[in-house]
Amino acid sequence: MKFAVIGGTGLIGSRVVENLNAAGHQAVPHSLSTGVDIITGQGLEAAVAGVDVVINLTNSPTFDAASLAFFRTSMDHLLAASEKGGVGHFAILSIVGADRVPDLDYYRAKVLQENILKAGPIPYSIVRATQFMEFMETALAMTADGDTVRLPRTPIQPIAAADVAGIVAEVATGSPLNGVLNIAGPDVLPLDELGRLTLAARGDGRAVVTDDSAGMFAAVHGEVLTAPSDARIAPTHYTDWLS
Repeated sequence: MKFAVIGGTGLIGSRVVENLNAAGHQAVPHSLSTGVDIITGQGLEAAVAGVDVVINLTNSPTFDAASLAFFRTSMDHLLAASEKGGVGHFAILSIVGADRVPDLDYYRAKVLQENILKAGPIPYSIVRATQFMEFMETALAMTADGDTVRLPRTPIQPIAAADVAGIVAEVATGSPLNGVLNIAGPDVLPLDELGRLTLAARGDGRAVVTDDSAGMFAAVHGEVLTAPSDARIAPTHYTDWLS
């Protein structure tokens, strides 16, 4: 099978490309660095022409309200080019619980992306993942202040990027779901505790201060970012990933 992996040079995309090619498929990564611009549309038609599956793993450069315009424009361009190119399956990566956190602009933008795909002309698959384990670096940086990091007690069920990539590649090689697959890691921990585990494992002497008003996850209430009952649970534990 032939795949166009849009955003194929990033954290997840590069792994998806590697997995697909290792399995004997033809997967080509596309990004700004390869001359494909999903906002202007430059290079898109050539990138997706004649491929069986498009996998869109691009991400907005910001988490604010501008992300809505990014996903609207990029999906409109990608779907138009994919339809013209005869693509039979379009897959995206989204976020578990995105539709349950309306106070976060970025999560509303991901729901918009999902809805554009659902209403589009191409059979589709949506993989919703919990927070990547690799995202902890960003979460720590967002609220770092000198010798302390402030984090809320928001329950998080982190998943390793390698596990995400493996499942995305698997879904993309199958029949379109025309629906959603939720995936998550095996461990549920409060974000502040994840921060303490991360800093301790790396010999970082900063202290984590529990602050339920700190950072973007302060807008998340309850366990909306943890796996729903129908989720597929990936094997990698956070402590094993740290080590």
